[in-house]
Amino acid sequence: MINDLINQMVDAGVHFGHQTRKWHPSMKKYLLKDKAGIHIINLEETEKCLDKACALLADLARRNKKILFVGCKRQAQDAVREAAEATGQYYVNHRWLGGMLTNMSTIRKSIERLSYLENIEKTPEFKSMSKKELASLDRERQKLERNLQGIRTMGGSPDIMVAIGADHEDIAIREAHRLNIPVCALVDSNSDPKGIELPIPGNDDAVRSIRLILSCMVDAINQAKGAN
Repeated sequence: MINDLINQMVDAGVHFGHQTRKWHPSMKKYLLKDKAGIHIINLEETEKCLDKACALLADLARRNKKILFVGCKRQAQDAVREAAEATGQYYVNHRWLGGMLTNMSTIRKSIERLSYLENIEKTPEFKSMSKKELASLDRERQKLERNLQGIRTMGGSPDIMVAIGADHEDIAIREAHRLNIPVCALVDSNSDPKGIELPIPGNDDAVRSIRLILSCMVDAINQAKGAN
């Protein structure tokens, strides 16, 4: 029986995969058929995987664990930031810097640099700086802010990573696995779900699809926090 969530997924286009010539064979069990050269994702499988992921995220939220949302492709950037902010969690939505998890000491130095630049007007050297120097420092501040704003208060490794687009966020996912951090990822028909602890088959290119999947996670996390 088709339920309300699956209807919402159809409306959001979660079931649309990539062209059949671009598919990954490991996604076969999550696919129904192809339509006009496009793979159709089995939304019953999507719902099962999403339920499993939401249950784990809710359990982690109840135990005040850290959840890191990652989505740097254009379609995911706003939705990822909003999901993290709505749940009081952490995010990377502009660019994954190599070593964000595996080289935390360097990242901490960059965060300290960002704090310095944000408060540069209070430093003794501020008055002696030229407009050109200040403009350059402001550009540096903006760049650091885009890359680090979502993790600057994380204070260590997260307990789980939620990635939008397994192929696009492969560097982040590899870093998580090096540290034995479980990964939940939205996986399209052209991606390899192997090695991802909680794959969620679905369209990772459509804004509505991404927002729907994330909204389910946000609801699960916030309900669990409210039950504490």
